[in-house]
Amino acid sequence: MMQTAIPYIFMRGGSSRGPYFRRSDLPRDRDLLARVLISAVGSGHPLNIDGIGGGNAVTTKVAMLSASDDDWADIDYFFAQVSVEDRLVDFKPTCGNILSGVGPAAVEMGLIEPGESITDIRIRAVNTGARVLARIETPGGMPHYEGSAAIDGVPGSAAPVELNFMDVAGSSTGAFLPSGRIIDIIDGVEVTCMDVAMPMVIARAADFGLTGHESREELDANRGFFQRMEAIRVKAGALMGMGDCSQSVTPKFGLVAPHDKPHEKP
Repeated sequence: MMQTAIPYIFMRGGSSRGPYFRRSDLPRDRDLLARVLISAVGSGHPLNIDGIGGGNAVTTKVAMLSASDDDWADIDYFFAQVSVEDRLVDFKPTCGNILSGVGPAAVEMGLIEPGESITDIRIRAVNTGARVLARIETPGGMPHYEGSAAIDGVPGSAAPVELNFMDVAGSSTGAFLPSGRIIDIIDGVEVTCMDVAMPMVIARAADFGLTGHESREELDANRGFFQRMEAIRVKAGALMGMGDCSQSVTPKFGLVAPHDKPHEKP
């Protein structure tokens, strides 16, 4: 079988990582594009052993960049979420973590002319139409990666990337509260369905018999919780006007719980 070499930049963005491609280096046909990304990431194996994925949803993400023809934007950012094992690609959502790497990657690819100290980059998220203004450090006209900015979930520190999200409410569904209600009851559980940067379903951890302070290992082992949560998530997606979401990563699901320690007074 012949192989085709496709250049990319491998970069961490926020608490995710993945390849950043030039859109022009990839197929225009969506089905063929999906097959290429599945192969590149190695979807179909729990460790993505035959690709550059990392066996986790946060390490099987792909960014595709191009100069924008939009009057406002400099760069078009097209996102793909490749599944770890199911050989599927979801082109519906965007990703704010991977978005944080778009500015540096665009400069590295020569898609935008950097400033001598700071570079502002206007980015259009193609999947949702959202607009984001990114500010990155470019001393000497090149992206700067070392710095003291730190985020939860990532060891160490790096140069800061500022993201100003514009017009984020309803960017995917057209409404801040797509169901038209603050509270919906699905399968006996109160949830809030909202669309702010990303369609989300929010519920109380206690309604699933959880404290909200379980470890990842504890949650991963709780198959009953995942089955119940997924059933509610799919029904919520329909309420939000998103159609059948059983094969989509959106809407995403979040649990809230009281803080486990009393807040200290200043």
